[in-house]
Amino acid sequence: QVHLVESGGGLVQPGGSLRLSCVASGSIIFRIVPMGWYRQAPGKQRELVATITGDGTITYADSVKGRFTISRDDAKMMVYLQMNSLKPEDTAVYYCNRAWLDFGSWGQGTQVTVSS
Repeated sequence: QVHLVESGGGLVQPGGSLRLSCVASGSIIFRIVPMGWYRQAPGKQRELVATITGDGTITYADSVKGRFTISRDDAKMMVYLQMNSLKPEDTAVYYCNRAWLDFGSWGQGTQVTVSS
């Protein structure tokens, strides 16, 4: 089983920045696993906002393209999400997991609130 722990969220004003981190543990060959950042806003379904494969191929949802940057450190089994130019509509709980097909369990997530 994979254990995921997200951190780095907080309250930020519109236009601000945050860097989210996720550390994975468990019996996986992390370097070959495509990873993603998801978010879930109140009353909405969870959505996948950024992905990064083991070979470094990256995709973004249109809503975050040009503002968010995903990266990974396979030696540390970590995934990061640099979020710039934050907007109120980015407010959500952010989670990391395997991209497109989750591990079957989720971490607690990290709350991001964008408000003045």
